[in-house]
Amino acid sequence: MSSFSGASGCRCNRPGAVAVIKGSPKYPDIRGRVLFFPKCHGVLVVADIWHLPDSGDPCKGAIHALHIHEGGCCTGTQEKPFADVGAHFNPNGCPHPYHAGDLPPLFAHHGHAYSAVLTGRFTLEQIIGRSVIIHSGVDDFTTQPSGNAGEMIACGGIRAWRAPGR
Repeated sequence: MSSFSGASGCRCNRPGAVAVIKGSPKYPDIRGRVLFFPKCHGVLVVADIWHLPDSGDPCKGAIHALHIHEGGCCTGTQEKPFADVGAHFNPNGCPHPYHAGDLPPLFAHHGHAYSAVLTGRFTLEQIIGRSVIIHSGVDDFTTQPSGNAGEMIACGGIRAWRAPGR
């Protein structure tokens, strides 16, 4: 039995890009990474995040919005630590939640969230140099321009993947 990799080498087991996630000064323990794998019909986005805030209430507080933003620097001000990331990545000028950078939310369990989603909204080339943002709340997928997801609590710049030791 042979495995299909396609004429363009669609099956890739190495990520093409990575964002190393770090929490804001208010949430310094948040850590993790988001990997971006090139696939035949899009990009597989895999997030593995630890120490997300969790109220312990099973009816609220453990869902966090996940977005790709335009800017690539996780810098800002004392009041808004990640202000320099700008708006959601939205090259087609679509209304929310149809921005290219709108991703499914993270569902945390005891502060840990793992997510994998295949998307055709962007290519690796389009997102390298941008940033991943995690918000304190859930994205309502309605409110313009960005879903009323609360404060930005963690960030990571998206960089081209380099294998360890290179």
